This record gives sequence, structure tokens and C-alpha cells, in this order.
Amino acid sequence: MKPIAAEWVAKAEGDFGMMERECRVRRNANYDGICFHAQQCAEKYLKARLCEADITFNKIHDLVALLEQALVVEPAWETFREDLAYLSDFAVTFRYPGESADRDSALDAQCRCQLFRNLARHALGLET
Repeated sequence: MKPIAAEWVAKAEGDFGMMERECRVRRNANYDGICFHAQQCAEKYLKARLCEADITFNKIHDLVALLEQALVVEPAWETFREDLAYLSDFAVTFRYPGESADRDSALDAQCRCQLFRNLARHALGLET
């Protein structure tokens, strides 16, 4: 794996670990944080795959835009368009006052992130 792709994977795993740990909290879980880190994990795996394929990308957080670029090398990822669109909103939505995530949306984000992470890790030749 290219060093830059490996760096993206390491950062993605940091977000994945944060999300997973927060999901285990029994009292006062940070549902906003779970959603944010789910989005961040997916974003970084998309960027890792793009780097591995030598596809340049802009500094964006739009998972669907990144997916569009990745489809050149991973056409089967089209099946995750809806999941990535759902997660994409969490880059900003719950980071500011006015909206907050609830338990159901956080667990949904976790599930979608886990599924995409497994797919991305497989594509990158990593253990799932």
C-alpha cells in the first residue's frame, strides 16, 4: 500500500475507534460525535482508495462526490451511494447548535460506517 493511503487508513481507524468506543457508552453517549466520526471514517477510507489508485481529489467532505471519483476503480461501490449520502450530512449537520443526533441515528450511522469500512478494507487488501 502506498504510504499516503496507509496514512488515510490510520486516520480512518482512529475515527472508527472513537465511534466504536462512544457507541459502548451507557450514560450520556455523544450521539453527535458518533455520527461525525462515522462520516469521517468513511471519508478517509474513500480518500485512501483514491490515493491508492493515484486519483487526485479536492479537499472536500462530500462522500458522494468522492464516491463518484472512486467508482472508476470500484464500480461495485455504487451500492453504497445511499449510505454514503446519509453519512455525508454528518460532516457538518450536528457540529453546530440547532440540531442533535439521537440514539437511533447514531446507531444507524455506526452500522452504515461498519459496512462501508469492511468493503473499503477488503478493496485495499486489509483484514476486515
